[in-house]
Amino acid sequence: MTKVNVSLPAEAEANVQAFIDEVDERLASDEDTCRVVTETLVDLHGDREAYDRWQAGEEISPAERVRLQGYDPCNATLESEYYAEKDDDRFQRSKYLQWLWRQFDATPMADNVAFALRFRQMLAEHLFEECGDDCRFFKGITFTYGHNISVGDNVVIHDDVHLDDRGKLTIGDRASISDDVHLYSHDHDTVDQTRVANYHTIVGDDARVTYDAMVRAGRRVGENAIVGARSVVQGDVPDHHIAAGIPAKSLKVKDGWESAADPVEDRLPNRQEERRIDYDLPEDLDAFDEFQRDLTPPDRS
Repeated sequence: MTKVNVSLPAEAEANVQAFIDEVDERLASDEDTCRVVTETLVDLHGDREAYDRWQAGEEISPAERVRLQGYDPCNATLESEYYAEKDDDRFQRSKYLQWLWRQFDATPMADNVAFALRFRQMLAEHLFEECGDDCRFFKGITFTYGHNISVGDNVVIHDDVHLDDRGKLTIGDRASISDDVHLYSHDHDTVDQTRVANYHTIVGDDARVTYDAMVRAGRRVGENAIVGARSVVQGDVPDHHIAAGIPAKSLKVKDGWESAADPVEDRLPNRQEERRIDYDLPEDLDAFDEFQRDLTPPDRS
């Protein structure tokens, strides 16, 4: 083993657990989620006095008003809010919880590992479609929605990872996702980048995706497989294989797993289309093209 057990002093431990339990209970209740998120962030940022003055109708400066309004996720917009194919009902609550996750990471307490890992575990149980036990979510993790993510038991996701769940993202038991990894579940059309296709992306049990790697939409990193640092996965990595490069190729089978691993050709197999997630857009959709350009190719009708 390369790690030792670390614990907080008894009084700090009691206070941390009491706070996490309180937020957990409020989020699980019928209480308005915006209110829970707002008041939690007000207290974490030490702004309760100014907030109470504002709520009492007392005079505050424009800067204070903007700051205090910013704790309320109902006063915020996220990039994913503009995605036309999203499930509006599921996204509404996910947005509020994602705002709490992001703004918690902006507090000094986000660097207190013993506190922050447990707080994010609790939030993930409310935000994700599924979240297993004993997961470790570090600082700076971002999502598209959150509610299309399923995570198994004892998963570790390190700093500044992006989990794109515009489609669907599944991460298996005991998987490890290193710093700065990007896991994608959507692709853009090469001609018209406003056209988006969504897919199911999978990281298998016991797999490791190492530093700054990218797994493209609809790919699968197999069980017990490793993706090398700064690699780009454009096909399926077979179980027990080590893959690396741009694009990633299988370099070898992990030592001792040769009899359990399937052979692979030079290129990783691409099964993206088998994992496509179709969606319908509302007929009365008021869509807009942010690029405002016509790039219709001359050979396409």
